[in-house]
Formats: sequence, structure tokens, C-alpha cells
Amino acid sequence: MKKRVVIDISDAKVSSDPGDVLTTYSLGSCIGVALFDSVAHVGGMLHYQLPTSTLDKPKAAQTPFMFADTGMAILLKKLMAMGAGKKRMQVKIAGGASMSAGPKGFDIGKRNYLSIRKVLWQHGMFIDTEDIGGQSPRNMYLNMADGSVTVRSVGLEKAL
Repeated sequence: MKKRVVIDISDAKVSSDPGDVLTTYSLGSCIGVALFDSVAHVGGMLHYQLPTSTLDKPKAAQTPFMFADTGMAILLKKLMAMGAGKKRMQVKIAGGASMSAGPKGFDIGKRNYLSIRKVLWQHGMFIDTEDIGGQSPRNMYLNMADGSVTVRSVGLEKAL
């Protein structure tokens, strides 16, 4: 029996339980990052809203998972403490849609995407698969049994 572990907006969770499915909903301009190490059999997911903690240092100290840089740093630290290796982790991301809400020209989805690429690069990591952009929100699922990631958007489901 699979157990759904929900990652809220500005949150992250890790797991080593093959019965878990890490799940996040409504990735609009936000980005979901799923990491999985098949050797250590640990994984985690981050759902962040904003590209960089430099936008609001006090907020980043209070809610580090709100930002790509501080969120990834903590998620990686937790996974490595569970035996994960940076070089072995599969990196799959989804989200970064350009939603009609919010100020025009702000394009937070694109900025979020560029930010996660930079943050991963700084950690010596690269994106294996992605489902980025467009106009529709997505849900993202990381199956801890095998590390497979599924993205569901507007009734369509696809494996990453």
C-alpha cells in the first residue's frame, strides 16, 4: 500500500521508505525538485516559490524552503546525511509555468527555472529530466520504490 507524503508550498521532505510517494500539488510558477539516489535508496522533494533568498533574507531564515538556494542546500544536507551521494542523485524538476496572475514582465516561473539550474550547477549537479514552462499548473509524484517521477497536468500524466 502506497503512502502519499505531501510536500506543501515552501516545504521539502525526504524519505527512504519504498512505500512512500512524495507528492506536491499546484506547481504553477513554483518549481518542484525531485532527487533520488538509487544506491542509497533515499529521495526527497522540494517545492519552492522564489529564485533566491537574497530577495528577502529574514523570510529565508524563517522559511528556507521558499527559495531555490536555501531550500536545495537544506534538502541536499538531509539526503547526504541519509547516505545519498550528490553525483548519484537523479534530478527531475517540474513547474515554472508562466501563470497569468502576478505582475506582467515579472516572469517568476522563468526566473525560478534559471535559479535552480544555477543552484544545482554550484553543487556539481545537473537536471536529468524536466517538465518546465507552459501555462498550466502541475502535480508531481516521486515513487520511493523505484525513483520514478510522474507529472500530472490538465488531466494528462507523463513520466519524467
